[in-house]
Amino acid sequence: MSTIESNLQVVRARIAAAAKAAGRDPDDIALLAVSKTFAAERVRAAYAAGQREFGENYAQEAVEKIAALSALPLVWHFIGPIQSNKTRLIAEHFAWVHSVARERIALRLAEARPQALGPLDVCLQVNVSGETTKSGVAAEELRPLAEAVRALPRLRLRGLMAVPEPSDDPGLQRRRFAGVRTLFEQLNAAGFGLDTLSMGMSQDLEAAVMEGATIVRVGTAIFGERNKG
Repeated sequence: MSTIESNLQVVRARIAAAAKAAGRDPDDIALLAVSKTFAAERVRAAYAAGQREFGENYAQEAVEKIAALSALPLVWHFIGPIQSNKTRLIAEHFAWVHSVARERIALRLAEARPQALGPLDVCLQVNVSGETTKSGVAAEELRPLAEAVRALPRLRLRGLMAVPEPSDDPGLQRRRFAGVRTLFEQLNAAGFGLDTLSMGMSQDLEAAVMEGATIVRVGTAIFGERNKG
């Protein structure tokens, strides 16, 4: 068994245990393997171990990797900050974008999305910690952004994404994720019909699952420490 296969088994077991503790079905929680900075061969090894969905943060690097692995039936998610000059690359190569935080970026993605690919699934990134250095829309600005994105052609608004500040405190982790879930529920009460909560990473996926995550984004616990630089 490869290290990646073994790591995937451990992560899936963590998800299943957290789901059981929360009274949830583990099958309702998707594992997104975050492969940014890792070579295509690492993705290929994860594929051989049954993983199909992968997350990338850097558009140019990701597009090269997607091309190298085009023979495999993989689903690619863009999860990093979106630069205006990269919206076409993202719209043309990804099935999902988790990190939409500005209407202007959403509009550019909609305009660049090829009709033949079908709608681009979109999550809005919420700055749940209120950190000035973090990407994401403020909670009070979320509803107008959701309205704008929902109205755009070739985009399909699916849910919310968050990257809270790192913490070893499970209570704080859960409070941050609970805040995202509350915003999600408020939008659904207003008729948005969202189905996706993208939250939780290697160090806090249990807290995220306890608070309703439907996608957890895990890199280090699967692929190991990232290359620096």
